[in-house]
Amino acid sequence: MNPLALLRALRPHQWVKNVFVLAALVFARGERGDLLGGDRWDVYRTLFAFAAFCLGSSAIYLVNDVVDVESDRRHPTKRHRPIAAGLVSMPLAFATSAACFAGALSLATLAGGSPIPVTWVVAGYMALNLAYSLKLKHVVLVDAFCIATGFLLRVEAGGIAAGARVSHWLLLCTLFLALFLALCKRRAESDLLGEGRGEHRAILLEYDTGFLDQMVTVLAACTIVTYTMYTVAEETAAKFGAGKGLVWTVPFVVFGLARYMLLVQTRRGGGSPTRILLGGDVPFLCAAVGWVAVVLVVVFGRP
Repeated sequence: MNPLALLRALRPHQWVKNVFVLAALVFARGERGDLLGGDRWDVYRTLFAFAAFCLGSSAIYLVNDVVDVESDRRHPTKRHRPIAAGLVSMPLAFATSAACFAGALSLATLAGGSPIPVTWVVAGYMALNLAYSLKLKHVVLVDAFCIATGFLLRVEAGGIAAGARVSHWLLLCTLFLALFLALCKRRAESDLLGEGRGEHRAILLEYDTGFLDQMVTVLAACTIVTYTMYTVAEETAAKFGAGKGLVWTVPFVVFGLARYMLLVQTRRGGGSPTRILLGGDVPFLCAAVGWVAVVLVVVFGRP
């Protein structure tokens, strides 16, 4: 067994997507400066939920790579994945996936939650993604909405663990952003695979480039509008202050979305949002860092 290859098969770089679990802890809990105050167990429970989603997502990635092993071997980049490359055996992948499933549910139990336990949300997330890997990713548009639902479940789980009510604007923004990223990925995959895209994934033949560009534009606009509405909402101003509120993060969001669309449409990236966020594009990374910096100032800054 190659431990490093097995670790790669878990795709730990994809765990960055689970920061959506922390959204409620930052944006929905308490007044300004109270993020780490009050009941510290709210923070601990949210971190348990975050870890549960990390293990749960890795469990699904292993199953997905086993199911897609033959098509991955014909793919220009996915053929380097550990299972497709023969570095991790299928029995080991299934055994590790089962262990991750069990670990995810155990951690979710520690995250608590009322009236709906976080365990149910994590279990629902894994069930949805298992269905996605086995069938739903082959159904046009349903595949994108499955991905978006996964992000909504992350946000809701974080809210339940932190004992915080999640703003409807934040949920809508998450929905539109997740759909935006999912369809951008389909656009990038179609460009990468070209005329032979149907051999790797038949559903790509059903996604017309013009349709994808139109939908991506609409979803980017929806994301900007809903995020802006969240930043100027009365409940948000009450928590973070009207004068130095989250509205100052809007320019970074607009730039980030525009930059990502440019990368997709000029074929310089977009197939993996995670890699772009983790430094694959310097201007995009700078926008992300700027957004985080302003959020930290707003949350922890003094009046």
